[in-house]
Amino acid sequence: MRTEMTTNDQSRKRARVFFVLLAAVAAMSLISLLTGPSHLSLSDTAAALAGTGSKADVRILRQIRLPRLLAALIAGAGLSVSGLIMQTTLHNSMASPSTLGVSNAAVFGANLSIIAFAGGFLSTGNNVSNFTAGANPYATGFMAFLFSAASVLLILGLCRLRSFSPDAVVLAGIAVGAVWTAATTVLQFYATDVGLSAAVIWNFGDLSRATYRTDAIMLATVAAGLLFFSRMAWRYNALLSGAITAKSMGVNVELLRFFSLLFASVMTAVCVSFLGVIGFVGIICPHIAKKLLGQDHRLSIPVSALSGSLLLLLADTLSRSMGGGSALPVGAITSLLGAPFFIFIIFRKGGAPDAAD
Repeated sequence: MRTEMTTNDQSRKRARVFFVLLAAVAAMSLISLLTGPSHLSLSDTAAALAGTGSKADVRILRQIRLPRLLAALIAGAGLSVSGLIMQTTLHNSMASPSTLGVSNAAVFGANLSIIAFAGGFLSTGNNVSNFTAGANPYATGFMAFLFSAASVLLILGLCRLRSFSPDAVVLAGIAVGAVWTAATTVLQFYATDVGLSAAVIWNFGDLSRATYRTDAIMLATVAAGLLFFSRMAWRYNALLSGAITAKSMGVNVELLRFFSLLFASVMTAVCVSFLGVIGFVGIICPHIAKKLLGQDHRLSIPVSALSGSLLLLLADTLSRSMGGGSALPVGAITSLLGAPFFIFIIFRKGGAPDAAD
């Protein structure tokens, strides 16, 4: 009888957590739609969404705020779940999408595109009008994704030499990330003033770049990743007990790590290539999910996704509220929220990198 009551209590707790998170995401989505310098009322927002409001209101809601809202929901979920999977596969509670140098490689690719190719700064100099005519955001995003994917494949290829030791992955990621950072610094050193300014602005995480097309690409990638991770949930649960235990249960640990890190990095690369660098979402939200419902990946994956969406919505709303008419970089807001949390993890664990919470 006690066991049955305990199971029922756990089920009710899980249901409450999911309901509260869903309600919070829905409420934050509405607040996000209402937030902005135009100060639209609730009735104006509803009319604009239905297409019956003024042309200006409809344009603001459908072309600016709604794509931004969808980007926060999709990218927040993708970055958060990527962090969760990396923490599990690397047995490191401080692992995140930046662990493999994905963001560093994306920054270099975007800077190369802006400074040398898409913007054409090597030939247009400091002429801003030439940049406006020649810059191609999709070329920038493609270059950012291309270098991110190449960096991930390089790291995973190097780690195959060490039989996919988690420590080797982390160290290789740090080393390769440092190389990309150094290459970005050299590239910016030779850029013109306009090119350097545009490249630095791209580095800021900014949801205002989102369009329905980029949202659709991110949604397809994140949805495919979430489906794969959900199908592998029991294997991740086995991996929590250690590689030896997981192998005894029939899990191909090396293959699981390879594809998990690859798909998590691709999800991150796609989001970063369109929105810029958004840090700490992949650290904060997985820990929140594990704190709420434990390490069972059948639960922690969807809870991490909801937590990531909620955090990015909150950060984006704060960025627009604090910007005084112009939105602050959302990446700066997530970093301000995430840095104290990161320090808390370090001191709470005494610096131990163990993934077990």
